[in-house]
Amino acid sequence: MQVLPRCRWSILDAATLLCVALVGAAATDAPAQTGDVRRVHDPSIIQSGGEYVIFSTDGGIRMRRSRDLYRWHYVGDVFDRLPPWIAEEVPGVRGLWAPDISYFNGRYHLYYSASRFGTNRSCIGLATNKTLDTDSDDYQWIDRGMVVRSDPNRDDFNAIDPHVARDTTGDVYLLFGSYWSGIKMCRLDASTGKPAGSKDEWLSLAARPVHKAIEAPYVVQHGEHFYLFVSFDQCCRGSRSTYRMMVGRSRQLQGPYLDRSGKPMLAGGGTELLAGGGSVRGPGHNSVLVQGDRTWLVHHFYDAAERGMRKLQIRPLTWDEAGWPVAAPPIEGPADRQ
Repeated sequence: MQVLPRCRWSILDAATLLCVALVGAAATDAPAQTGDVRRVHDPSIIQSGGEYVIFSTDGGIRMRRSRDLYRWHYVGDVFDRLPPWIAEEVPGVRGLWAPDISYFNGRYHLYYSASRFGTNRSCIGLATNKTLDTDSDDYQWIDRGMVVRSDPNRDDFNAIDPHVARDTTGDVYLLFGSYWSGIKMCRLDASTGKPAGSKDEWLSLAARPVHKAIEAPYVVQHGEHFYLFVSFDQCCRGSRSTYRMMVGRSRQLQGPYLDRSGKPMLAGGGTELLAGGGSVRGPGHNSVLVQGDRTWLVHHFYDAAERGMRKLQIRPLTWDEAGWPVAAPPIEGPADRQ
């Protein structure tokens, strides 16, 4: 077990994020979040201590806070250097990405990815903390080491893009995957945060057998169904990014997941939730925040009006009469006024 050193804190320059989206079609332009919303990639959100906290990719893993989902400020990095075991598992890795934040077994669990881009020489790591209050004496990230790894000489999956979900019994699961054979899921030992059982017990939830480009799983329960969100196509290309958010649903966390037409997500199915258009390119890698009867969709996009700058966007997630999610226009002020 390694105690990770505290990082130096600073406040980044404020910026204004401009964009709005039309459901199941193309996004267009309109005012949205303010503050430190630039350079946010792969956002994962949680509510803690009366505030909202987002962890995201930005050269490393960064934390941002807000009291209203509208105004955001940077509060620091999780790591000031890579945990030493990562260089052994993934030689040549330069940074971490795609964090996922969750709370179970009395601690916050931050899962993250380390990979050589474009390969499946990858691993998922874990750090835990008693609190997300950076002013607390108890605030300290503890390195718990490797959780899952993939080897190009052995595995047909990619151990990146982690996400924690619970089933109806309270058991904890880890979803992950990108390209190759798609989205996988394994059960976790809640006491350690590490996989319980062997790889033979892992499940496959979604794939694109032909196009391959699927990643960034996220599951949320609504009504009688679990909804699996994924991102199709290409990220990380600035204004040329073609990312789009897709969704399927199942009556149990373990699947099978089907899209609105009934096509299995394991066969490449997925109902489009949000795609890019205008200056808003490649919206994707979403997380979801549920607050009672209100639900928020959190994701990044690339702003073509600003040379493909990656930015944060948050919008209400509503549900149609058939129980399918609908991405509403992004919030244009504090969430409690929406």
